[in-house]
Amino acid sequence: MFPPLAVVVLPVLLQAASVPDATTNARVLRLDDAVATALKNQPTIQQARAQTNAAGGRATQARAGLFPQLTAVASYQRIRSAGVGGRSGTATTTVGGAPSAITPSGTSGIDVFTFGGSATQLLWDFGATYNRSRAASRLVDAASANEKTASQNVLVDVRRSYFTARAQKALIGVARGSLQNFQQHLTQIEGFVGVGTRPEIDLAQARTDVANSRLQVIDAENAYAVAKAQLSRAIGLGGASDYEVADDELPPIDGEDLATDRLVARAFAARPELLALDKQREAYQLSAKAYRGQYGPALTASAGASETGTDLGDLGPAWSVGVNLNWPIFQGGLTHGQVREAEANADATRAQTDTQKLQIRVDVQQAQLDIRAAKASQVAAGEALTNARERLRLAEGRYASGVGSIIELGDAQVALTTAAAQVVQAQFRLSTARADLLAALGQR
Repeated sequence: MFPPLAVVVLPVLLQAASVPDATTNARVLRLDDAVATALKNQPTIQQARAQTNAAGGRATQARAGLFPQLTAVASYQRIRSAGVGGRSGTATTTVGGAPSAITPSGTSGIDVFTFGGSATQLLWDFGATYNRSRAASRLVDAASANEKTASQNVLVDVRRSYFTARAQKALIGVARGSLQNFQQHLTQIEGFVGVGTRPEIDLAQARTDVANSRLQVIDAENAYAVAKAQLSRAIGLGGASDYEVADDELPPIDGEDLATDRLVARAFAARPELLALDKQREAYQLSAKAYRGQYGPALTASAGASETGTDLGDLGPAWSVGVNLNWPIFQGGLTHGQVREAEANADATRAQTDTQKLQIRVDVQQAQLDIRAAKASQVAAGEALTNARERLRLAEGRYASGVGSIIELGDAQVALTTAAAQVVQAQFRLSTARADLLAALGQR
């Protein structure tokens, strides 16, 4: 006689969520490796880093106006004018505002060589240039904070994608375990029908169950392949997905069961989005100060020196020094409009900060609630799996003794498969909820 179905089936279902059978020597991708690779290769982070460097370049440009501006000059000219080559007159050149007389020579013109340099230095412009420099520095800080935000977004995307792939891999195990059980059922039902203890309709039902179970395995394997492709995109690996994900999980987060207000306060102190907005607001305020400085004059010192002549071996010196006062009296309200714009942008950024704080509170609360629900789901799913196993054991016993029906046996098998899948989903929910809480708290 054939052994009881439970003896064959139960050990298979105990491994329902195990790693799929290895058909290749694919490498195993750990969660920490996926995170490290993403931080190194993800184009989103590289783009944010480039934007930080660009902001640094703009800050350097803004500071340039505070330092002396030095210019070196070397020129050659062939000059012929009404005063050059005639019986009287001189050719005149200038460098840095200093005149240099050139003695006429011939009717065809003369060669004029000039070598010199000039310097200008801003003395005072009521803080316009200085505050523009400070505003640009704040924007560098904001760009750096945005780079951290980009990294946080990549991390949560990688972790979510990783846990999705891990869950899909586990569901392959569930589907394969179910298929093995149905195949075991089919083998034994063929024996029962062969000896006449069961009708042939049971055999047809068993074959249908096996075929449907094979479809579920195919769907699960395809879903796992799609999940790995999404994970590769999140990591920045392009189309490479020749790996298997490990059964890694996130450990409990420090303080995940604390009061929400305490976690929200921690998030406010750590979230880079708030730092970026704060620095942007300071930049707008400093820009407004810089524009107000344009109401006053700008005082600049200048100096220049050169040697000029018609013969490289006989050059004459020239020099100049001066102070310039430039005061735009009326520009059609340009400066007033620039001040208003900067102040309004600062107000808008302040409101944006308040909005972001509201969203952070929601993020923290939602992640906490998801963690609590996932923990409760794990307990409930575990109990459902235990009961489903017992139900299948009883159904198999009833069927083997001729009391139960093939429908009762199939329903018990489906219930066990569903319960095993719920265990996988509960673990997935807990892992992703912890990933979301890390992101909400601004932690890596």
